[in-house]
Amino acid sequence: MTQELHIIGGGMAGSEAAWQAAEAGLNVVIHEMRPKVGTFAHRTGDLAEMVCSNSFRSDDDEQNAVGLLHWEMRAAGGLIITMGDRHSLPAGGALAVDRDAFSQAVTQALRAHPRVRVEAAEITDLPRDGHWIIATGPLTSGALAEAIRAETGQDSLAFFDAIAPIVYADTVDMDVAWRQSRYDKGDTEEERTAYLNCPMTKDDYEAFIDALLAADKTEFHEGETAGYFDGCLPIEVMAERGRETLRHGPMKPVGLTNAHRPDVKPYAVVQLRRDNALGTLYNIVGFQTKMKYGAQTDVFRMIPGLENASFARLGGIHRNTFINAPRLLDGQMRLRSRPNIRFAGQITGVEGYVESAAMGLLAGRLAAAEILGQALPPVPGTTAVGALLAHITGGADARTFQPMNVNFGLFPPVEAKGGRRGRRDRYKAYTDRAKADWAAWLQAASGDAARGAA
Repeated sequence: MTQELHIIGGGMAGSEAAWQAAEAGLNVVIHEMRPKVGTFAHRTGDLAEMVCSNSFRSDDDEQNAVGLLHWEMRAAGGLIITMGDRHSLPAGGALAVDRDAFSQAVTQALRAHPRVRVEAAEITDLPRDGHWIIATGPLTSGALAEAIRAETGQDSLAFFDAIAPIVYADTVDMDVAWRQSRYDKGDTEEERTAYLNCPMTKDDYEAFIDALLAADKTEFHEGETAGYFDGCLPIEVMAERGRETLRHGPMKPVGLTNAHRPDVKPYAVVQLRRDNALGTLYNIVGFQTKMKYGAQTDVFRMIPGLENASFARLGGIHRNTFINAPRLLDGQMRLRSRPNIRFAGQITGVEGYVESAAMGLLAGRLAAAEILGQALPPVPGTTAVGALLAHITGGADARTFQPMNVNFGLFPPVEAKGGRRGRRDRYKAYTDRAKADWAAWLQAASGDAARGAA
C-alpha cells in the first residue's frame, strides 16, 4: 500500500511540511482551497502567498532568535528559506523577499516534485482515516474551524491581524524622502539604502496622530473582541495607547539622517521597505491598519513625501484563529483526541512567516518518520525549532495562551562562564548552543531514517 500524507493548506507551513515529507520519501497531497475558494487577504492561487509583510525579519543568526531560526531551516534543507534567499531584496539586516516571485517559485518547486500533488479543494470536516496535517493558517475556513471546535469542545481563540498598505515607488516625492537603512546597516550600498524615509516635524506628527485617531475604522461584529497580537498592532491601536507610542515604535527617528536636511533631526520618520525585485512597490513599515479605505488615503497622504502617493494595496484587517495548542496537542504536534491529525503553522499559536514555516518543517518530518516507521530523537529545546515546539505543546500556560514569535525567552537559560554575561555574549551563547544541538539532531535524525529504510 502506498504511504501517503495529506496536508490541508498550502501556506508557509503546509508548503514546507509537504516538501520535507516528500523529500523523506512520502507521497504528499496538498489540499489548498484557493483559487476555488478565495479569502479577503489572498490575491492568487499560488502556494506560500505572502499577505502581510514581505519580510522574514532579521537574518542575524548570532544575535537574533528569528535569524537563528533561518539558520536552522537552511541546515534542514527548508524550501521556504531557500526560496526566500533566492528571491531576497535589499533590506539592511533583514531578509525581505519579492513576494510574487517567491510564492511562484515555491509553487513551481512543489508542483514539479514527483511525490507531490496539489488539489484545489476545500476540506470542511476533520478526516478520521489516514495521516493528515492541518496547516490552514490564520484564515482557516469557517466550515473547518467549526469542525475543529466541535471536535475539541472549545471555542477557538482569536485575535485580529492587520495588513500594511503598499505604495507605488514612483509616486513618492524623493525631494522630501531619502534612501537609508537605519544606522546604515548592510554590507552593500544597496542594502544600506534599502528603505525610503519620510521625515515629520512635531507639527506634522501631531496633525497625523489627530487624523489617525479621528479616522473611520473597521467595526467588529457583535460579540467579537479585538485581542490583537502585540507584534502586529494596527497603528490606530498603538496611537490610542499614547500619542508618543508611534514615535517610539515604527515611526522612531533614531539611526536616520535626512539627506536633504542633515542638520535638522526629524521628530518622527515613516519608513517604506522595498516590496518587489523591480523596486516599483514599497510597503509602509509597521503601518498595519483597520482604517476604512477612504480614510487611509486621506491620512497616509498627510505623510511628507506621500502627498501624491498611489497605493497598489490598501491596508486591511481580518480575523485570525488559532487553537489552544498546549491543551490540545501532544509533543508530536498531534491532536490528542485524533492522533492521525497533526497541526502546523500559525494555527498552532506561533506568529510569523518564519515560525509558521519552521513548524511545518517539523510537522512534515515528524509525520514522515511516523508513517515510515522511523523513530526520530526528541527535538532539543535548546534550538529555535525545539523552543517553539516546547512552547506550543506544554511550555505555555493553556489558560492564557496567546500567539508568540520566536525569542530567546523561550530557550532554556545558558550557564554563565567566567562571570556575568552581557547581552551580546549571552545571545551568542544561545545561538552557538542551538547550532551545535540542531546539527547533532539533524545528523541523528538522518541516521535513524537510514536505519529505518534499511
